[in-house]
Amino acid sequence: MKTLKLRNIIATTVLLASVGCTDLDEKTYDIIPQEGFYKTRENVIQGFLRPFGHAYWLNTQGLYWFGELSADHYMTVQREEHWYNGGEFCRYHYHTWTIDDWFIRSTWDDTYRGIGLCNSSISDLSRIDGEQLGVNKQEIDDFIAQSRVLRAWMYMTIFDLFHNIPVVTDYPVSELPAQSTPKETFTFLETELLEALPKLNVKEGTNGNGTNQGLWTKGACAALLARLYMNASWWIGENMEDKAAEYCEAILRGDYGFYEPDSRWDAPFDWDNVNSNEVLYGFPSSFGGMHWVYGTEMFWQVAPFLSPKYFGFTDWGNCNPKYALQPGLDLDGNEYTFDLGKPVRKFMNYPDDVRLKKYKNLGNSKREGLFLYGYLPYEENGEIKNVTSDNGAYELYIRDQVGVFRDTDPSSPSPNPSNGAVTTESKMTTGDQNSGWCVIKYPFYPSDDPNKIESDYAMLRLPEVIYYLAEIRFNQGNKAEAERLLNTVRKRNYPEGSPSLYPEDGSVLTKQELLDEWGREFLAEGLRRQTLCRFGVYNTGRWWDKEPDADDHTMWLPLSRTTLNTNPNLKQNPGYPSI
Repeated sequence: MKTLKLRNIIATTVLLASVGCTDLDEKTYDIIPQEGFYKTRENVIQGFLRPFGHAYWLNTQGLYWFGELSADHYMTVQREEHWYNGGEFCRYHYHTWTIDDWFIRSTWDDTYRGIGLCNSSISDLSRIDGEQLGVNKQEIDDFIAQSRVLRAWMYMTIFDLFHNIPVVTDYPVSELPAQSTPKETFTFLETELLEALPKLNVKEGTNGNGTNQGLWTKGACAALLARLYMNASWWIGENMEDKAAEYCEAILRGDYGFYEPDSRWDAPFDWDNVNSNEVLYGFPSSFGGMHWVYGTEMFWQVAPFLSPKYFGFTDWGNCNPKYALQPGLDLDGNEYTFDLGKPVRKFMNYPDDVRLKKYKNLGNSKREGLFLYGYLPYEENGEIKNVTSDNGAYELYIRDQVGVFRDTDPSSPSPNPSNGAVTTESKMTTGDQNSGWCVIKYPFYPSDDPNKIESDYAMLRLPEVIYYLAEIRFNQGNKAEAERLLNTVRKRNYPEGSPSLYPEDGSVLTKQELLDEWGREFLAEGLRRQTLCRFGVYNTGRWWDKEPDADDHTMWLPLSRTTLNTNPNLKQNPGYPSI
């Protein structure tokens, strides 16, 4: 299957990727019927790839929303008249979601729809005569193995969120399923990945000479096994770090192909990241094709309304600032005293971090900096202007605070009432368009740049494997080795000889520092909720405008009222009302 290039053919499935479904037993009309469709090799590849487009879209929806908005880094704060949305983003933040919230229902429905697409594809691939269609048995076996891994990834993500879930592999479904126990689901995931692993290909290319972007390889599958075993402690109450370590070490040895951390922090997110040696699995993107990573539910909504003027990217109109970083400073300019959250302050603990530079396009498909903050200047008709609020009422000066600051002078740490700033407290409903630094992880190159909106979505990266192994070594008491492992990634973030690198003698790393380092490396990548749960602080921790939960039932989401009404064999998760 070495000739298969996903980037060139995935566009055939784009239009189908945004169609939704409502229940496990629904008749789904966008699944490709076997009879009459499979006539050529291209048809086989199209049928195989159909679930991949859905999976890409799915990752930018509920899986990402809960992964970030319910944790201690991201927020969708009310910005005066914007983004209250009936309080739904407050419910993410406070863990007060209900069985009637649409985003609870859609996360379940959309994930199971993707699982159904995988089941359909696996069923078809198992029955077609591949040889007559120009697809040999080795390719068919690989297609089926990849589909099983993709399905396992979908199951792993919904298992992470809902815990008590049905496991359905048949297509079509003959009867409404009941939930498996968490242990049964875990065993299913483990078995699927272990059985698929030997049938997958090893990543092509070494030393920057290419990857199999968009295709599941041995390395990516092994990384999912490491993720499964690392989170077993809270998914099923069993410590399986020894098994996680085995797969982490095998990946780092090169048993599953050549992987290494990139030399630049932004390389795995840049326009040419198809050649990145640290991307274990990525979804191909391009300006003229599928680009969910830049879509309206993900990174297009991380920047202020008029920031495209600052980027020089004007193809899509204006942004809409849904996501920003939770503040580290109160309304008097003092740092909050709680340990969690405060992502900007956690970066500033190491002030020579090159990622702290303000995001700026440098020309020739290059950028610097990870964040937007302060003023955002741009040139218009020979005049330098600053980006303003959407209605032009005030110039933006983006702060690591939440409040109605409007035109308050940047030198003032507190809102100025004479400029219409009336904030008396900092909370989810008291923000304006200055509130919260913005994360620009994937570049927005200018409209005349040939590589604008070209970055593939790096869903699974080698640093996750390295950080798992460092966490394991830390838990074993080998803090020096944990520091050394972390430095293999961290060294690209600081100048040569920087004092910000860990000393590798175990004298710096603490549990809180390890959690903070997870946050710095994987900021805005959808892993934060899972990381907090694994560290045992998701329900017990305190961060900005968020007190500890009354108990731990909110570690899992409820099944929606619609889901329970649709399938009477399902039972509500503990702590939530049944219908």
